[in-house]
Amino acid sequence: QVQLVESGGGLVQAGGSLRLSCAASGSFFSINAMGWYRQAPGKQRELVALIASGGRTDYADSVKGRFTISRDNAKNTVYLQMNSLKPEDTAVYYCKVSASVGPPYWGQGTEVTVSS
Repeated sequence: QVQLVESGGGLVQAGGSLRLSCAASGSFFSINAMGWYRQAPGKQRELVALIASGGRTDYADSVKGRFTISRDNAKNTVYLQMNSLKPEDTAVYYCKVSASVGPPYWGQGTEVTVSS
């Protein structure tokens, strides 16, 4: 099984930056796609960014140009660099990994609060 540990959330002023990390550990041959999702109060969980094993990335329109997803395959870690944060970015952020074998796994969530 795979365990995901998230870190990096917190309180930041609008225009500031945060970097989220999600480290995966456990039994798997390799990790395929890794992504970040978020769920704001009263909202559905939405995809923020996705990075495939080959490095291809996709972003929600709302974060394009501000957020950057990256991965360190040697460390089985995915990052989300968040710049120019806006109050509407406030949410609980969850990482998700798809391994080559087994079901996808979710992180525990890390809270991001952006103040005005």
